[in-house]
Amino acid sequence: MVRLHPHVTQEDLISTAKVQSPSHNSLISFLSPLCEREGSMVSSCISLGLHLHPHPHKLNHHSLSSLRFRTKAKTHHHVSYTAPSDAQHRSLPHCGWSDHNLSSSRSVNNFGLSRSGVIRPRLSAMTGSEVGDFGYDESQFDPTLTNDDLKPTKPSQRTFSWLDMSSLWIGLVVGVPTYYLAGSLVDLGMAWWQGIATVVAANLILLVPLVLTAQPGTMYGISFPVLARSSFGIRGAHIPTLLRALVGCGWYGIETWIGGEAIFLLLPSHIKNSALSHTLPWLGTSPLEFSCFIVFWLAQLCIVWRGMDGIRKLEKYSAPILITLTSCLLAWSYVKAGGFGHMLSLSSKLTSSQFWTLFFPSLTANISFWATLALNIPDFSRFAKSQTDQIIGQVGLPVFMGLFTFVGLAVTSSTSIIFGRVISNPIQLLGQIGGLATTLLAILGISLATITTNIAANVVAPANALVNLNPKVFTFGRGALLTAVLGIVCQPWRLLKSSESFVYTWLIGYSALLGPIGGIVLADYYLIKKMKLNIGDLYSLSASGEYYYSKGYNAAAVAALVAGIIPVVPGFLHKVGALSKISNGFVVVYDNALFFSFIIAGFVYWIIMSRLRRKQSSSSQPLL
Repeated sequence: MVRLHPHVTQEDLISTAKVQSPSHNSLISFLSPLCEREGSMVSSCISLGLHLHPHPHKLNHHSLSSLRFRTKAKTHHHVSYTAPSDAQHRSLPHCGWSDHNLSSSRSVNNFGLSRSGVIRPRLSAMTGSEVGDFGYDESQFDPTLTNDDLKPTKPSQRTFSWLDMSSLWIGLVVGVPTYYLAGSLVDLGMAWWQGIATVVAANLILLVPLVLTAQPGTMYGISFPVLARSSFGIRGAHIPTLLRALVGCGWYGIETWIGGEAIFLLLPSHIKNSALSHTLPWLGTSPLEFSCFIVFWLAQLCIVWRGMDGIRKLEKYSAPILITLTSCLLAWSYVKAGGFGHMLSLSSKLTSSQFWTLFFPSLTANISFWATLALNIPDFSRFAKSQTDQIIGQVGLPVFMGLFTFVGLAVTSSTSIIFGRVISNPIQLLGQIGGLATTLLAILGISLATITTNIAANVVAPANALVNLNPKVFTFGRGALLTAVLGIVCQPWRLLKSSESFVYTWLIGYSALLGPIGGIVLADYYLIKKMKLNIGDLYSLSASGEYYYSKGYNAAAVAALVAGIIPVVPGFLHKVGALSKISNGFVVVYDNALFFSFIIAGFVYWIIMSRLRRKQSSSSQPLL
């Protein structure tokens, strides 16, 4: 609690508030009656934060310094601060110490959120130290649970506008794998418009959990590993983050191999035909191809090592270049093929029943394509300036996915007229066009497209998961380095041998791991926690902490995760050939693995936690 010198009066407090924010008379009228109560309530008033700003994310550092100086002058330094005890901590429910349900609707909303949806620093007991709006003090964080990469973001770090978020998605979408998506569906028998509609529908569905999962990142400034502590427990959070990291490492290797392949295919013919291009059985690829892979691998590390700011700048400045190069490729195919008449004349080869049999697994595979980002999107949204910025920026996903898959389909269909055969690989197509200028632009465009996708989608989550695993050992840079090394260990050249196994084994298979995690995290945040998190307890190993559960693990989340995965296992084993025959019901479940695992895990978690909370309220026993 705060002890004020007897000479510090109510008028002193009110005048201080007026000096800092003379236009907020509503706060003055709200603060006055509360300050007439006992000293503990004065501290409650102060914890609300005297610094109000109509645009908190544009916080003026000088105004904080000015207030700090004036308040010190007023109190003659007769202010001391004592951390609240457990009982006192729980006795301040309306001041953000526990559930952050701050009572002043004029300064914060009923979720303890500033008007822009971001955390604002405020003065703690007029001592000059800054404390977040949600009542936490970073100095109280357990050092084994935090470092600079895991702490809630500060206003100065919140630099992502809606344009930056949109640029992020442009960098993610424009790449070789996305180019294949609609084309692969047309190859399977869909009409061109059915292929594009399937891709867009998948990403519109994905947009819902994407925005919902991003919200706590922007609201509290926390990354996905920290958010996972709320549902899985302080230590249990390692389970979902490491599962996500494992998928990220696999994808990192795949994307890096694609980038290395671009370098290899665009090399001069006499180098590609040398002895170095012969495959080594023990390696599974040629020394030359492996060398191109390592060159691309090293190039990405130079950017990753600069951290999130370097990634933001890469995505922002790469977006217009990628849009320009994509437009040039589309214009070239249109002119050379004499329009898109050939593509538009492509009709469906499927009957109605065949279409729907293909549609649902294809929809699941396309949703799974970005399910990784939908899970760890708080890693990016925590840097957004406001909720409005992150929401508007996220809408770019279905828009850009639809546009780029149209480009991939239009260009691929035009190659049958231009070259007399279909060339679905954009790297091979650019190599076929030939010419020094085309080769240089192809290397630039494909490398840039692959790097922007790979770093943002497949480095950030594994790196943060490793930081969360051991903050004392891992920084973001060290985590990214280990992710890159594991990407080599995954041997992506072996994963990409079969396109069918890539889509229906890799994409759908890992969705059975990520779907349950997403269902549990969203059910916990929106249905159980009601969007209110105790930030201090997210960084605490105290046994009385809200998220400590049983020895740091929430058994309810683990049980729900297992419940979501088990129904998908028979279908997966059948797909990889471990089971020769299964019932048709398991096939349907596997084809829609993401939906089933997401719903089952989220529902099981909600039921268990709701019953446990009711028992706790009646018996005052800790959860699990």
